[in-house]
Amino acid sequence: MPPIRSLIVATGSCIPPRRMPNDAFLESDFRAPDGKKIEKTNRQILDQFESITGIRERRYVSDEQLNSDIAAEAAKAALESSGVDRESLDAIIVAHNFGDVPAGSHTPDLVPSLAARVKFRLGILNPASAAWDLVFGCPGWLQGVIVADSMLRAGAARRVMVIGSETLSRVSDPHDRDSLIYADGAGAVILEAVETEEPVGILAHGVRSDTIEHLQMLVMARTYHPDALGDELYLKMEGRKLYKYALQTVAGSIRACLQKAGVGIEEVDKILIHQANGKMDEAIVAALYQSYNLPVPPDVLPMTIANLGNSSVATVPTLLDLILRGEVDGHRIEPGNLLVFASVGAGMHINAAVYRWTET
Repeated sequence: MPPIRSLIVATGSCIPPRRMPNDAFLESDFRAPDGKKIEKTNRQILDQFESITGIRERRYVSDEQLNSDIAAEAAKAALESSGVDRESLDAIIVAHNFGDVPAGSHTPDLVPSLAARVKFRLGILNPASAAWDLVFGCPGWLQGVIVADSMLRAGAARRVMVIGSETLSRVSDPHDRDSLIYADGAGAVILEAVETEEPVGILAHGVRSDTIEHLQMLVMARTYHPDALGDELYLKMEGRKLYKYALQTVAGSIRACLQKAGVGIEEVDKILIHQANGKMDEAIVAALYQSYNLPVPPDVLPMTIANLGNSSVATVPTLLDLILRGEVDGHRIEPGNLLVFASVGAGMHINAAVYRWTET
């Protein structure tokens, strides 16, 4: 009997409607962690931010939208693009970190699960279609794919939908310049078990968690504005420490995954890495190729962060869907292409997967 392979048979995404260019923050009251006003002008802050991250604008949800809404939209797009029967889904996994946070609030709404809400919005009647959430920081969507692959290979499922969806604009501190990096968005894939001798689909994956030394790089804490009332918490990031950690660890994790898959770096056509920081992603990929004493090939690193910002769990599935729809200039994915998926985020967690693309 041929082995079971996990293939991506559908993709979808939801790009929120509100464009927020950097100039939209020219009147912001940015503060340092000690609550004091930053001495630089906002123009200087924004120019420096763009030079470090590559972000020119980001997308935010409208006031009427919730995280589960855009997750459901991405799911619908995946179903409609493929013709997959929604009742045939054995599982729906929604990766996120903050649940549904209504406009004007910073309180997460996590019950019922977002996956259950998505299943409801899709109108799926099948009671055997299990729906659950996965919280794993920014690598959450890829971790969901890894879990789905394990289910499919074990024969526990035939079709699994994995969604990454987040509304970081609802948990960002408007007085913290690091919050400029955050954005909203949702991306979805459907994975299917296929029996084939051909080495296609997910070839290997790996996961790493460094919690002892690096647990507190992303935390929830109060606003930087000293006069703010209440005890609302916002997402806070140790940006420089995270940058250093990522450069030290992500390239090695990708290399280990390639070795596990039995493929060489010269076979890689595209690296779809979490869109956390444009300069950081470029440095990670440069470190990867440098470890092989090779230059970075042109067009191996598609990027969307300049226009979409960092939408956490949504960046990689959104990037994949946009490439397949021809909306990322200069990038295509063809049958036979070897893809690397990789992410790093809160925890600290790193994961990677090697995937051979095929027509479905």
